[in-house]
Amino acid sequence: MDTATPAVTVALHDGASVIASSGQVDARRHGELLLPAVDRVLAEAGVKLDAVTGVVVGVGPGPYTGLRVGLVTAATFASALSVPVHGLCTLDGLAYAAGQDGLEGPFAVATDARRKEVYWARYEDARTRTGDPAVDRPADIAEALAGLPVVGQGAVLYPEAFPDARGPGHVAAGALAALAAERLAAGQELLEPQPLYLRRPDAQVPKNYKVVTPK
Repeated sequence: MDTATPAVTVALHDGASVIASSGQVDARRHGELLLPAVDRVLAEAGVKLDAVTGVVVGVGPGPYTGLRVGLVTAATFASALSVPVHGLCTLDGLAYAAGQDGLEGPFAVATDARRKEVYWARYEDARTRTGDPAVDRPADIAEALAGLPVVGQGAVLYPEAFPDARGPGHVAAGALAALAAERLAAGQELLEPQPLYLRRPDAQVPKNYKVVTPK
């Protein structure tokens, strides 16, 4: 599952292929949409939740509120089922999906970070990220990414900075699960299911606020 972008996406993977998936784009309803999506996917596959043997969750980068919905849900399922939970960079899932669609590297991935910024990373190919994810204003990285295709909604939103925008726009849990299954089968370690925020949340306790209490 992944809730690091406006897409609320869930998939069930049997180790070889995706057998059911769901995806809805709604940046303000992650908490409302995720569990019903899980129910739909399980019903489509004809299995119960206790058939799940592992959980993979996108760790971002992404906005604080949406991202934590997926991470907390994944951790809860893993605890209740006594199965492992693995983290995977959301940008890696987008890159992998672009590769499945036929895009060859090098290229970049960019998602909407709000505040007129994007979360982004460069890739040598669909499976190989070069460097850590970052958050920047599109104009500040346009020159560095000049000539490269840029995958994701971040590229679509800022065509002046990223003229060669490519799909998919949002991450799909099916691609995330397929990449995780591939890496696990190869004996690679995945990330801890900890959020990759890259910056402080929008909601913060105000400083020097006035305390109003009766004397």
